[in-house]
Amino acid sequence: MIENSFPPGDMEPVSRGPGIGGRIRNWFLAGIVVAGPLAITVYIVWWFVDTVDSAVRKLVPLNFWPDKFLPFRVPGLGVIFAFLALTLLGFLAANLAGRSLIALGEATLGRTPIIRSIYKSVKQVFETIFSQTGSSFRKVGLIEFPVKGTWTLVFISVPPARSVAAKLPPVEEDYVSVFLPCTPNPTTGFYFFLPASAVKEVAMSPDDAVKLIVSCGVINPDALVPAPVAEPPADDRLAQDDAA
Repeated sequence: MIENSFPPGDMEPVSRGPGIGGRIRNWFLAGIVVAGPLAITVYIVWWFVDTVDSAVRKLVPLNFWPDKFLPFRVPGLGVIFAFLALTLLGFLAANLAGRSLIALGEATLGRTPIIRSIYKSVKQVFETIFSQTGSSFRKVGLIEFPVKGTWTLVFISVPPARSVAAKLPPVEEDYVSVFLPCTPNPTTGFYFFLPASAVKEVAMSPDDAVKLIVSCGVINPDALVPAPVAEPPADDRLAQDDAA
């Protein structure tokens, strides 16, 4: 009888790869990772195009649609019509005649009860969000919330109005207003007035902050940036040069 010359403690089990069931599961999960984002993106784009096409179709005469002459429907024409119409409207608004007409229309809405309050509020929101020079919601910061020692991301907004700032406790610095979005729905949250020193600005774009909040921390923007390759010390470089 031949005895094993290796002690029992030195014997290691032979590692085997996953079986056929494990491989099928891994392939299936890999397929979901590839097809899932693509399918959701296609669905959202198709829903947006179809919604705009349906809305614009009610405004544009039928003779301008190629569907009348073609046996099939051409998607996306409503988006093109909407883009051209909004661009033309912006062009007219930049001219003197267009500004005069817009001012006349706004003056008419300003005299209409209920509608004037809705229009002014919505206009202020759009001007704040789409302003090219404003800084509202273009900066990301950190504040201690909900208790001291815990930190959360916020979007830095405009300073408080004078009527509000006059009622805030006096401090040696200015107040800032911040919006704290909820996870995973960033359209809801809390609105705060805080001293400027209580907000620590973060070098992060609002888009990256939204991704981090919506994904509950799964999508980390810093993790997507490759780490810089560290250069060897000067002594090591000299040794490598001598060896070469």
